[in-house]
Amino acid sequence: MLKKNHKKIIDQSKSLGWVLEPDAKALMKSQGFDIPDFILTNSFGAADVFLKDCKGPIVAKAVSKKILHKTEHNAVVTGIFSSDHLKTEMERLLKLEGCENILVEQMVQGIEIIIGAKNDFQFGPVIVFGIGGTSVEVYNDTAIRMAPVKPADVFSMVGSLKAKKLITGYRGKPGVNMKIFTDLMVKFSHLIMELENDIESVDLNPVICTMDRCVIADARIILQMS
Repeated sequence: MLKKNHKKIIDQSKSLGWVLEPDAKALMKSQGFDIPDFILTNSFGAADVFLKDCKGPIVAKAVSKKILHKTEHNAVVTGIFSSDHLKTEMERLLKLEGCENILVEQMVQGIEIIIGAKNDFQFGPVIVFGIGGTSVEVYNDTAIRMAPVKPADVFSMVGSLKAKKLITGYRGKPGVNMKIFTDLMVKFSHLIMELENDIESVDLNPVICTMDRCVIADARIILQMS
């Protein structure tokens, strides 16, 4: 069940029509989903401390009520290793329209998949899963089921993909941890049922999966307009 303060996130975002990524991730984390460590800041000093603490690459994203599709505005920078690179990109991102803060987060690497949901006016909530990242529109390799899904549905969805071997593993390359992934899909579908009266769609893209975890690297929640 949604906590009251996260129901409040949904309600406060309705005038915008969608939920800003930091709030969407806070909602997901409160429901037990795995998200990268992140901070929300406009301070280079704070971001630089985070970079050094991560001891690995980080991602910087502009957070703006004027920018829904960040890649179209060059509002996402991945693979930041150095303080100089971080400073340059933060200065650029903060100049984008409406940007007041930067979401600085740990960069996670693995198999990129998309998990989404749409509130179909005829059938109700449906769950979508497929190959994710920026290539999702190129591959167009997805499976759809009505929510909520069961573990057997998840295995069926994976089996229906043309690129299913990316998920299951091939030629000695590891796939994803199917137990963790299945639990994520089932839990997500039940969350969507709880949000049925509030959402138009939800996109988790990408979700980064390895043999150890499935991490929601980006989350976009589009709300119903009353």
